[in-house]
Amino acid sequence: MTGILGGNPKEEPMHYGEIFNVWSASMAAKGTVSCYRAYLNHAGDHDLKKVLGSLIDQAELEISECDKLLEDNGIASAPILPHRPEAKLEDIPVGARFTDPEIAAKIAAENAVGLVACSQAMGQSIREDIGTLFAKYHATKASLGLRILHLNKKKGWLIPPPLQVKRPEPIKA
Repeated sequence: MTGILGGNPKEEPMHYGEIFNVWSASMAAKGTVSCYRAYLNHAGDHDLKKVLGSLIDQAELEISECDKLLEDNGIASAPILPHRPEAKLEDIPVGARFTDPEIAAKIAAENAVGLVACSQAMGQSIREDIGTLFAKYHATKASLGLRILHLNKKKGWLIPPPLQVKRPEPIKA
């Protein structure tokens, strides 16, 4: 194949949707790092802190890879947010603290939103490298989502939607 979209994907131009998706992913990941570092200050549960650490590591990887892709294409990335200072849980007033179940519910919901965003970016990409990058993020987020679900179930923090306990009897014709 020849033409503008027929060679090495890294030499192909990004279309506006790809630019927006990569830029948005970087910006969201920067917000995640900042917010989840604050959650680390509030979290008391050791397992929750480990999941938060994994989510932060993933977000930092996404920042690095997305910002490099933007830079390679001459596009400025969003600024990085300032590093949060560490705080001791006992120094945070009780009424101002996020509880472990609140943090776990929030990271579960945000991870689910991230899965949808990755799927959308994959579907909009015409550059194979960008589609593959978001597929990689999607797979990692799916794995992290499973860890979060297991954590929420194990700790008794899961708040399920209404469950169908009694199923209607099938109608026999």
